[in-house]
Amino acid sequence: MGDSLLGALELGLLYSLMALGVYITFRILDFPDLTVDGSFTTGAGIAAVMIAHGYSPWLSSIAAFGGGLVAGACTGLLHTKGKINGLLSGILMMIALYSINLRIMDRPNISLIQEDTIFTGVSVLTIMPIIVIALKLLLDLFLHTDQGLSLRATGDNARMIRSFGANTDYTKILGISLSNGLVALSGAMIAQQGGFADISMGIGMIVIGLASVIIGEAIFGAKTVFRATLAVVLGSIVYRIIVAVALRVEWLESSDLKLITALIVIIALVFPSLRKLIKQKSQARKRTAELLLQVSGHSGDKGGAIR
Repeated sequence: MGDSLLGALELGLLYSLMALGVYITFRILDFPDLTVDGSFTTGAGIAAVMIAHGYSPWLSSIAAFGGGLVAGACTGLLHTKGKINGLLSGILMMIALYSINLRIMDRPNISLIQEDTIFTGVSVLTIMPIIVIALKLLLDLFLHTDQGLSLRATGDNARMIRSFGANTDYTKILGISLSNGLVALSGAMIAQQGGFADISMGIGMIVIGLASVIIGEAIFGAKTVFRATLAVVLGSIVYRIIVAVALRVEWLESSDLKLITALIVIIALVFPSLRKLIKQKSQARKRTAELLLQVSGHSGDKGGAIR
């Protein structure tokens, strides 16, 4: 059990970068970006190809981040300049990226077993906390700059921000681009940790990202930017621990991972609504009881007056 929890912690840290990317589009911009499933593989593919050709793992990871930025910018342009629905623009880019990723990789699978990676000779738990904390703090700083505040305001009320003269098209493109850059970087890290890049490794990443965001916010809260991004990182780790524990159930198999993920997201989405409903019913019963006490009190006073 200890080994599986350590493995869950490692994966949680690796996928937390992707979760931070999903947080930007899902929570800050309120944009349903399905590009994630394609850009995750883009990052893994770029890093794997460059490492296989002898480039530095760090340079390859930066290039993967750049590839994600470009993919996100294309989705943003389709949505803002092409006037295509946000959900549809993400789907179109995700489909296009499948072919683009095959072009980048030149084959469905690239092995990195014999290659030097970021994690060669270094434990994931040694280096990933440093990378995750650094990127989390950089994201926090960015979201407190004028451009970051404009990005957050665009997600809250784009019409109001436009009335102040801000270019919401630019902020949307910037946000979606930054989101997919982080997703691609996560893909590059996963490829290096796992020792391979596969054309289908990005399938379902958006659901995993949403699960991490929702679980993190439900458990740790999101009242401030610092707390929200921290909750997303911790949510990614908690999600992986939940999956690790669930897979230890005898009648569940590794092939059930997608089903487990979907169920976790459903529970995380439904739970706040159920809690709110239970709270409202409790308050309604309390008000009814108080009203009945007041009515019975008035009735007693009238009875006493009649006697």
